[in-house]
Amino acid sequence: QCLAEPPRPQYGGGIVRNPEFNDGLKGWSVFGYGQIAERTSDTGNRFLATDRRSLPHQSMSQKVYLQRGMLYTFSAWLQVDQGNTTVTAIFKTAKDGFVHVGAVEARSGCWSMLKGGLTAKTSGPAEFYFQCENTSVEIRVDSVSLQPFTKDQWRAHQAESISKVRKKTVAIKAVDANGHALPGASVSIQQKRSGFPFGCAIANTILENSAYQSWFTSRFTVTTFENEMKWYANEQEKGKEQYADADAMLAFAKQHGIAVRGHNVVWNDPQDVQSWVKSLPTQQLREAVNRRFNSVMKRYRGRVIAWDVVNENVHFSYYESQLGQNASSVFYQQAHQLDRNALMFLNDYNTLEAPVDVNVTAEKYLRRLWQIQSFGNLPRMAIGLEGHFDTPDISYMRSALDKLAGAKVPIWLTEVDVGHANQAKDLEDILTEAYSHPAVQGIVIWGAWHPQGCWRMCLTDNNFKNLPTGDVVDKLIFEWRSDNVAATTDADGLHRAELFHGEYKITIKHPSSNSSSMLNLTVDSASQNHNVLRVMV
Repeated sequence: QCLAEPPRPQYGGGIVRNPEFNDGLKGWSVFGYGQIAERTSDTGNRFLATDRRSLPHQSMSQKVYLQRGMLYTFSAWLQVDQGNTTVTAIFKTAKDGFVHVGAVEARSGCWSMLKGGLTAKTSGPAEFYFQCENTSVEIRVDSVSLQPFTKDQWRAHQAESISKVRKKTVAIKAVDANGHALPGASVSIQQKRSGFPFGCAIANTILENSAYQSWFTSRFTVTTFENEMKWYANEQEKGKEQYADADAMLAFAKQHGIAVRGHNVVWNDPQDVQSWVKSLPTQQLREAVNRRFNSVMKRYRGRVIAWDVVNENVHFSYYESQLGQNASSVFYQQAHQLDRNALMFLNDYNTLEAPVDVNVTAEKYLRRLWQIQSFGNLPRMAIGLEGHFDTPDISYMRSALDKLAGAKVPIWLTEVDVGHANQAKDLEDILTEAYSHPAVQGIVIWGAWHPQGCWRMCLTDNNFKNLPTGDVVDKLIFEWRSDNVAATTDADGLHRAELFHGEYKITIKHPSSNSSSMLNLTVDSASQNHNVLRVMV
């Protein structure tokens, strides 16, 4: 979205002084020994601009005081005087160094919103400024906002959002054979299955381990195979395909009603491309990739719910370098033709995890998505966010999800793990933030079990007793389910219940009858609030 004039600042600017520059330069300073100037548009809008930049960090700045543990949302509207280029917002802090909080592709002639966030690790003074590697452009800024939230306020918003987007109110009316209401009927509601896809990766180690199988199937409704469906696992040597493990794992998942994501058809990181593939001349490479698509997708179409078609193709471009700049677009078009029902994911890392990785900001992820979508009719595209976190910044994570939600395609977190000692707490924060966001439609944890240890994060020990991370998973599964309901209809024969999305078994009995009525009900986002379900007893 690029607007002719910037809107008013969010939260009235929050703690930013003079956020719309109505008081000239009051509260603002020069950063990096550059020059800044107040400007006014033809319509009378005031904004701030840099003048004669020679270094990327030379811009306007403002000093603020950050409080430890507070979550801050940051936003600003940006414009440049020529072309388009990336502008990043950075906080210079006394103790935590330079903290990237967000980036935007600023354009000339219109205003684009930079949306970001940070969680303060320490209390102390800080100074935010804007950085652009292209020193030939003038940076223009308006409607700046920095709004603090306490952890309790943040959690309250999460809880409110979960109630709004993950639950529905169902009204059940008990009636007799003549359609008359039956007050005092007993109503039992039991949730049989969650409606939100929540899962974990598995490896072939699950095939011969009954304890692993029991632990896994009692918790999850979706999975991704860690390696067993990747090209380098299926065709390590040219022409020698091997699908035995993937076949067996898919059969296991089907037996237990667990959905499977296809991961992945090809990988754009050259480090994960087989040496024999790299050695092929251009035409033979094109033919090999075509055989790969036809082999794996025809084998498993109708049996997987999604495909990571070209893995990590925001960061990497191996196939573009070999087959032309539209290589990924061609691959996604082919994938849509081969499996007309599955979702087709971009899948990449650091969009949520690392604001410092400017190669895969939400803005650049969306640009890649739109580039692929523009190539042809691709109606089932989806966004996959791997989620390999070190220390998460939940405020930044929300800002990135908000930005990506503008694409109006399904968003999944596809490979969530945490790579440091404070895994359990951070994992709970990440999963709760994702689950509470309206645009997120599924979560898969990257915790496939191996006796020698998991890739970065395990949920259990080798006896399948929960580690603290596993306890977090169980806690959230419990919190995201509806309690069993035992109630009685009111004077109008009605009972209303707020239920999480999912599949339910409902049983209704009345003292005047020896019989009972039983039905299965699916509650989902398409259900209408307060629709009355009439049940004859």
